[in-house]
Amino acid sequence: MRSIYKRILLKISGEALLGGASFGISPGVLKEISREIGDVVKDVQLAIVIGGGNIFRGRQAKTLGINQATADYMGMLATVINGLALQESLEKEGIDARLMSAVQIRTIAEPYIRRKAINHLKRGGVVIFAAGTGNPYFSTDTAAALRAAEIEAEVVLKATKVDGIYDKDPTQYKDAYKFKSLSYLELLQRKLKVIDTTAVSLCMNNKLPIIVFNVTIPGNLKRVIYGESIGTKVGGS
Repeated sequence: MRSIYKRILLKISGEALLGGASFGISPGVLKEISREIGDVVKDVQLAIVIGGGNIFRGRQAKTLGINQATADYMGMLATVINGLALQESLEKEGIDARLMSAVQIRTIAEPYIRRKAINHLKRGGVVIFAAGTGNPYFSTDTAAALRAAEIEAEVVLKATKVDGIYDKDPTQYKDAYKFKSLSYLELLQRKLKVIDTTAVSLCMNNKLPIIVFNVTIPGNLKRVIYGESIGTKVGGS
């Protein structure tokens, strides 16, 4: 069985790294995600954008009484922490992983350079993009859409703790309806807030399909890469 894609952008939310905790990184979840990546990286070129919500979210600005831009930069640094952890975990699985940051922290991560990222992917390594777009007021979803377009990925896989897109929060409403597929415009018009609207618009303009799926279920990453119908697909054919 082979991947139906050649090059993929995988967006891993910070929340997906929590496991059953309320803060930080679950060692078990991190190891399982790394193992799953190891199972598929031989068949596909894989780049990753990682979130930081398990450590800090920019929207905490109001609660903390700090400037939104400052809070967003703090969130970017949280993604670098997660990126370092994932890089280390992947290397323990024997996977060549490279961390690139949109905010320059040369001691621990390479600056993001598009051509270097693509060359590393072509050589069979995994590239982890941290620090979002490097700009405040943009989510890591938008960073995922942007990097996917830049590296000419064929799909954006949004790995979360939820098994798709629902019409309302499935953790609060038992009658929540799960969509099997949605067009870009349907997602925007319904204001479903699962994916940042800027990210959806970027994907729509670049004809990049998005698949939202639950990465915490063992084997799901391989299933979605090999074409099984899981999660919710946005756009595409």
